[in-house]
Amino acid sequence: MKAARLPMSDTDIRRVEMMRLVSEGTRSLRSASVVLGVSYRQARRIYKRYRAEGAEGVIHRSVGKPSHRRLDECLRHRALDEYRDQYSDFGPTLAAEKLAERDGICVDHETLRRWLICEGMWEVKRNRRHHRERRERRHCFGELVQFDGSHHRWFEQRAPGCCLMNMVDDATGTTLSFMAEQETTEAAMRLLWAWIERYGIPQAVYCDAKSSFVVDREPTISEALEGIKPRGPFELACHKLGIEVIVARSPQAKGRVERNHGVYQDRFVKELRLEKISAIEQANRFLTETYLPLINRKFAKPPIDPQDAHVPLMGQRLENLFCFEEQRVVSEDYVLRFESRFYQIKRCKRKLPWPGTRVIVRKWLDGSIHFFWNKKELRVEEIVPPKKKERSALSA
Repeated sequence: MKAARLPMSDTDIRRVEMMRLVSEGTRSLRSASVVLGVSYRQARRIYKRYRAEGAEGVIHRSVGKPSHRRLDECLRHRALDEYRDQYSDFGPTLAAEKLAERDGICVDHETLRRWLICEGMWEVKRNRRHHRERRERRHCFGELVQFDGSHHRWFEQRAPGCCLMNMVDDATGTTLSFMAEQETTEAAMRLLWAWIERYGIPQAVYCDAKSSFVVDREPTISEALEGIKPRGPFELACHKLGIEVIVARSPQAKGRVERNHGVYQDRFVKELRLEKISAIEQANRFLTETYLPLINRKFAKPPIDPQDAHVPLMGQRLENLFCFEEQRVVSEDYVLRFESRFYQIKRCKRKLPWPGTRVIVRKWLDGSIHFFWNKKELRVEEIVPPKKKERSALSA
């Protein structure tokens, strides 16, 4: 009959070999204890068991026996049942947090992972990636902020897909986000506005080469003559605030915000499901009041240099910076035209722009229109557009 295979470790195999040499008389028990790294008394006990039971006597007595520290089977079944019922698409780490938070089942995430693998409810994922050189974090909070939008079915099947606008500080991993219907220039400006109001003006922004953030075109003739670099509304707002805009040429270049998207798409989707949220306004309220403080406490880390690199907001009106800016020419009757609407410049005590002068028109994010000349706002009144003259009928 074939003997059963002994569950022996490398240490057990070495001990069996040493005890065999001692029993044959080719090595003393004291020298064997030195080779095995045990005391002489321990070597005597091992040799005694070897003489009585053979190779099996060398194996540790606890091998094959359940651990005294193992969790109760009832707890294991409860955790697996709750996972199967409520958290079947959760990862082990998040599931362990929710089991403790909502169901009172405290189990380590690695223990839960092993249980799930044994039950065939979780698969080990091994990603083979291309080698890339790691870029070290910036040293100060606010030195560089990564910026991106993530399109996803955030409400799963409860509502249409939308976009999560997200900012992540490169030095600390601190994140700020809000949800919008699309990844637009207005959404990007609103998010940066919120960051500045909360933390201050960052030194640089790392973003995609999307038209929502930057423009990639040749300058017009007038721009070339004046030496003006073409800038989109978001890039222009950053330029006025002294924020450097760095364009990433690949997703891996701004890997921190991309990985942060993965955290949101895993955790935030499930949090919205548990809270039964299926609207953008409710989701933004939940983000501000609950999720962002929690996720920043959990994942943000202190910077290498404790000095804050943000610049405080010194009286600038962000409405005039985060806006859509164009130029218009004053007509002979002091009327300005913008978006097929006509505005009459009102008479006042200070000097008014002459006809033919270019003035700046700014459309704020709230939809209101404002005209500026010599860094001061003009008083205007919207008027009814003049009727077009009807052409006389051609004579027969």
